[in-house]
Amino acid sequence: MPRRIGTCLWFENQAEEAAKFYVSVFDESKIIDVSRFGEGGPGAAGEAIAVDFELEGRPFTALNGARGSSFTEAVSFVVDCEDQAVVDRYWTALTDGGSESMCGWLKDRYGVSWQVVPSVLPSLIAGPDPEGSQRAMQAMLGMRKLDIAELQKAYEG
Repeated sequence: MPRRIGTCLWFENQAEEAAKFYVSVFDESKIIDVSRFGEGGPGAAGEAIAVDFELEGRPFTALNGARGSSFTEAVSFVVDCEDQAVVDRYWTALTDGGSESMCGWLKDRYGVSWQVVPSVLPSLIAGPDPEGSQRAMQAMLGMRKLDIAELQKAYEG
């Protein structure tokens, strides 16, 4: 049976903490397994080496081992949101201890980049009305957390 493709996130020593945080944010998510250092390992005995977890059915591994490494915006996770309440929920949870960027982008408390995007966005910034799309794009460029009503208002002129 072929293996699924998963994502491995390297942390200095927050792998277990981060996995628990992500599982608390996303529905239908769970910790699958925690591997721990034993005596004489490169980490403290009992500290997590790796944490396997799922976010809404997608496999992830949080790994302690990248001393001095950090995340960049070159890789981000996109959260597709069906309405403003869902945008607000994920934005609030993921920016807690993190930082807001622009156009629906943010960094969480661990430095991982996320895009919290309403499902309707493509139809507004690339819709059949080129002028409306341009207005929606300009509105989006001025936002941090995306506001569906404001984007629709801009599209409609």
